[in-house]
Amino acid sequence: MESLKQWEYYIGKRIGDLPTPALVADRELIQANIMILSGFCNSNQCRLRPHFKSHKCVTLAQRQLADKNTIGITCAKVSEAEQLVEGGIKNILIANQIIGEDKVRRVARLNHHSKVWVTVDSREGIEQLNRAAQHERVKIGVLVEIDIGMNRGGVKPGKPAIQLAESVDRTSGLIFEGLQSYEGHIVALADYEDRKKRVTEAMMPVLETRKALIKKGFSVMVSAGGTGTYDITGRLTGIDEIQCGSYVLMDTVYKKVRPEFHNARSILSTVISKRAHTITTDVGLKGMGIEYGIPEIIGHLQAKVLYVAEEHTVIENIDVPIGEKIQISPPHGCTTNNLYSKMWITCNDIVEDVWPIEGHGCLE
Repeated sequence: MESLKQWEYYIGKRIGDLPTPALVADRELIQANIMILSGFCNSNQCRLRPHFKSHKCVTLAQRQLADKNTIGITCAKVSEAEQLVEGGIKNILIANQIIGEDKVRRVARLNHHSKVWVTVDSREGIEQLNRAAQHERVKIGVLVEIDIGMNRGGVKPGKPAIQLAESVDRTSGLIFEGLQSYEGHIVALADYEDRKKRVTEAMMPVLETRKALIKKGFSVMVSAGGTGTYDITGRLTGIDEIQCGSYVLMDTVYKKVRPEFHNARSILSTVISKRAHTITTDVGLKGMGIEYGIPEIIGHLQAKVLYVAEEHTVIENIDVPIGEKIQISPPHGCTTNNLYSKMWITCNDIVEDVWPIEGHGCLE
């Protein structure tokens, strides 16, 4: 990680003074997004476990945890959990299957310092985690993941999930904590009523499995949901926590689905070439996640992005001189943050701070 001290020169400067491309986020809009979701939790039985993979910034995770309705942090990788533990965070869920002797040992060691849970969907995963837990003399909390349509991980609801929970319960190193399920294939459906209907139908087998496990004497919590479905999944009886991630910074694609949240993040870019009313800026695929849509140019509603190359974005219908800086809202925020080592924090166009993005890059 580069030393952030070298960037202190820019604290107190205007956004336009920053070198580009730069990842920028507005502090007040971040806090507004946190309060919107907290307000929902105030009126419902669920709590929030925000997903670290969306921003990969420990400082922002700490800001989220400062809210009374946030009970812990979700992440996707062992390396992310390590960054969170190093940052002093004590309640973490790795919402993924952890396979491999090295990785399960690392998870077990983390449990000496924080409560770090993982998900399982196989007996192989249970056995590996149990051996690691026994070796480190710790107990690892486990959620059984149920597949409700993502088709990338998890077991079927009902008997398969119950049998896996019973397998966890028979181990000496693991503790069965509950169930996880993610309606990721539904979260971005444009029509809210269709989204609501499909989410409710998809989650019912999970909640029925929960009831069956409770009848068998298990204590069962359920973790599910995302930004696109927080006010649907979060209202279902039996859902204890939601794993929203994108809400805190947002992006252009999710903004269409969840307009109540603010686009708090942008990429500052410099115009480096111009031909009539077409410009080229100095950020491209290597600085912006565009797999889900087209970036938007902030303050230039008529502008149209023609294409995004590795290091350039070409935009027409915009009259901006060479050397001027513009802000671009990325279509996919999660993969955008992964490309940067730091995020400039601003208020009223003034740089207030710089936060490291500890989890950036392809860490294991």
